[in-house]
Parts: sequence; C-alpha cells; structure tokens
Amino acid sequence: MQNLLTDRDLLESLAVEVELTIRRHIETADEWQPHDYVPWDAGRNFAFLGGEDWGPTQSTLSDTARTALTVSVLIADNLPSYHREVGKYLRTGAWWRWVGRWTAEEARHSVLIRNYLMTTRACDPVELERLRMGHMTTGFRREPMHLLDVLAACAFEEKASAIRHRNTAALGENELVTAISERIAQDDETQAEVFADLLAAGFEQAPDQAVRAVADQIAAFRVPSLTLPDGRSSDEVLAEAGIYDPAKQDELVFAPLLKRWNVFGRTDLGEAGEAARAELDRFRS
Repeated sequence: MQNLLTDRDLLESLAVEVELTIRRHIETADEWQPHDYVPWDAGRNFAFLGGEDWGPTQSTLSDTARTALTVSVLIADNLPSYHREVGKYLRTGAWWRWVGRWTAEEARHSVLIRNYLMTTRACDPVELERLRMGHMTTGFRREPMHLLDVLAACAFEEKASAIRHRNTAALGENELVTAISERIAQDDETQAEVFADLLAAGFEQAPDQAVRAVADQIAAFRVPSLTLPDGRSSDEVLAEAGIYDPAKQDELVFAPLLKRWNVFGRTDLGEAGEAARAELDRFRS
C-alpha cells in the first residue's frame, strides 16, 4: 500500500526535478520574436487617426482561418485567468519560476496573432475587442485540484493547443499564417513536454495518485471555448473545419501521453492505482 503524499510533500520532493526541467527547457527552446512575423508595411491607420475603418472586403483570410486565429487570440488574451489558476497551486520556488516562464511564452502568442490580425485587417477589430471584453469578463475557473491534477490538465491542454495550431498551419492559408501557426504549435509542444516530464516524475513518487489524476483529468477535459458572434460555439466551428475535433482527442491528445507515462506497462500500482487505470481501458492497444 502506497503512502499518500500531500501537495506540499510533492512540491518539495519534485523541486529539484522542476529546476532541472526549466533549465533544459530554456536551453533547448528556440528564441523567437513576435514582431518578426508581422507584415508591418501592410498596416495603415483607422479612421480615429485619419485613416479608414475596417470593412469586410479588406480581409483576405478564409472564414476558417479567420475563426481559428480569432479563437487562438481570445484564448491567449484570457491568459490572466489561466495564470491565476495554475499559479495558485505552484506559488513556490522553481515551480513559480516555471509559471512565470510559461506565462511569458503564452503572452507572445496573443501579441503575435493580434498584431497580425490588426496589421493585415484580417478581421473586424471592433468585433474582436468586444469578444475579448466578454471572454475575459467571463474568465476561467477550475474546480479545486491537487498538484498532479494540475500537471495532467496542463499537459493535455498544451497538447490539444499544439494540434489546433498544427491544423491551422495545414490549411495553407498563406505563408505568414502557416509560419505563425507552426511557431505557436512548437511552443505548445515544448510546454506540453515540460508538464508531461513533471508528471512523469510525479509517477515515480506517487504512482497511484498520478494515475488517479490522469484518469480524472481525462474525464473532465474540455478545451477552452467561446461563443462566436453568430451564436455558435467555437468548439462546433473548429470541429467542422477540421481544426480541432473533440472526437479525436482520445487518439491525438490522451493516448500519446498515456504512452509517455507508461500507464499500461507500470508494475508499481497499488489497489487504488489499478482501479484508476481500469477507467482508462479504452486506451489499451
């Protein structure tokens, strides 16, 4: 029978692993600059500064690409909510430094996409701002979680985000949209690796609790979503467009991470861990 570890126990016992993981992430992550991806010479003033306000004919993006980028920037704009929800569990030592680094990386995504959309007049800036105000006012809250749940949820969320951006790149909309989407997907993938590596370390410390966290977070998993101006859910629109289909989550999001954590090959589970693993039987290959 395994001893149950408290979140404080895990925060302390995994502190060295967190420090090493952050260093490895920073050393291997590509340095890139959001301003490099924005075609600034395509920009011009809006009417407030003597130019011309936006009109639908000014956008050269397809509806699918415009919706995908709009959803991405609004999710990224809601970063303060995500920062708060992650940070309240990890506000100590190296854990807190990782929250800061993750937040800084995520903020680049919002800066980049918004600058691209505004400079190229790819979408209605007034509508986008109204959506932003509504989305951020609603905010984002999680149910209370334990440390291992936080790591599992974040690993799944970053993996899902990477898939969404890879599929946006695959649209072949134009050279810049492809480059922007690929660049953000790379960030998402490296962030998913950090959370996955930390949970892998958690498996070594508390395997029963870790597999319980994985099973619970798969059961509760929902991608960030918002209501679009036409009343439809972004989940529905992105699924129809092939950008992100929740029906494929088992195969594309969960299964690779379950394999990464060797969930079905582990021999160190107790009764509670075996019960949690049984809830994941549909992923056995």
